[in-house]
Amino acid sequence: MTDTSGATVPADPFEGEDDERKARRAARQADKSRIVVRPVASRARPKRRHWGLILAFVLMVVGPTAGAGWYLYNRAVDQYASTLGFTVRSEDISSAVDILGGLGRSLGGSSSPDTDILYEFIRSQEMVAAIDGRLDLHTLFSRHYDADPLLSFAPDGTIEDLANYWQRMVRISYDSASGLMELRVLAFDPAEAQAIAEAIYEVSSSRINELSAIARADAMRYASEDLDVSLERLKGAREAVTAFRLRTQIVDPNADLQGQMGLLNTLQAQLAEALIEFDLLANATREGDPRLAQAERRIEVIRGRIEEERRKFGTEGQGPGGENYAETIAEFERLMVDREFAERTYVVALSAADAARAEANRQSRYLAAYIRPTLAEKSEFPQRELMLGIVALFSFLIWAILSLVYYALRDRR
Repeated sequence: MTDTSGATVPADPFEGEDDERKARRAARQADKSRIVVRPVASRARPKRRHWGLILAFVLMVVGPTAGAGWYLYNRAVDQYASTLGFTVRSEDISSAVDILGGLGRSLGGSSSPDTDILYEFIRSQEMVAAIDGRLDLHTLFSRHYDADPLLSFAPDGTIEDLANYWQRMVRISYDSASGLMELRVLAFDPAEAQAIAEAIYEVSSSRINELSAIARADAMRYASEDLDVSLERLKGAREAVTAFRLRTQIVDPNADLQGQMGLLNTLQAQLAEALIEFDLLANATREGDPRLAQAERRIEVIRGRIEEERRKFGTEGQGPGGENYAETIAEFERLMVDREFAERTYVVALSAADAARAEANRQSRYLAAYIRPTLAEKSEFPQRELMLGIVALFSFLIWAILSLVYYALRDRR
């Protein structure tokens, strides 16, 4: 091969080398031209913190779940449920007068306030003590304490402990809108659960009857007190009128006043006649006639009597008994107003008392059971699958939260 100057150059600068050297040289050149990508992170290997998390998972999740499962399926005693449903009813039979007047009320309406009271009473310590006195709840609930100490009642527990345990064994579902109440009573024997439910129903019925009796007694007492007060007021008003009549010697001042007014009207008429007679005599006789003097005298007497009768109604006038006539009339009118008011008040109080007595006789509250205490045929409690799932879920949540807290603190360091 020749270049531009005419000199001869070899075609391969490495010509003359053996094939092995050429291959090595080509391999080195190929290695230099190749791009090498190194890994960003090294291969993950288990570390102590990983083993710690696994150990914590076993201790905090697997261990409690396994322990709860062993206890629920090997130690927990079966519990049986008895269902009871009832409501408080108020029977009100309206009278014929109410029906004719459009005031009739419904028959058998529910009484929500009484149901609210009963709801709190069933959850109270008083109810627990009453049922314990009938069925010995200490013995019924602590019978399996040696085998199942977590779900049973301690034999040496107090009444307060029994009341707290009662909240676990008696579940109440209450609808305040409809007044319906449903109870689920748990026990370690189906017959015992049914007996407890029946005892709850009996004690609740007794309490409702007591509340109804107290309400009737209160209504009658208040009505009787109002009637007594109105009767005493009426007696006082009538006695005041009688004392007034004895003092003034006037039975009816209105009638006496009408008599006085009639007398004045008569005198006025006589005065008019006397004036007419005087005018006639004056025109028919001469001056100095004795009949004219007699007519004038008669007119003066009538006018004097009229003035005397009118002065009785003035501030200084005196009526029968020597008292001021105007004040006597005013006092009598006041006494009559008081008596009329007392009479009306007495009539209203008497009607209220009669109505309260009739209502007390007609109305009655009672406990109406729409579900009688049932007798279980199989055990539905404790709900082992549900309780085991809850234990596993909360154990896992606690482990996950603690693990996140650990890694958060580690990343801050």
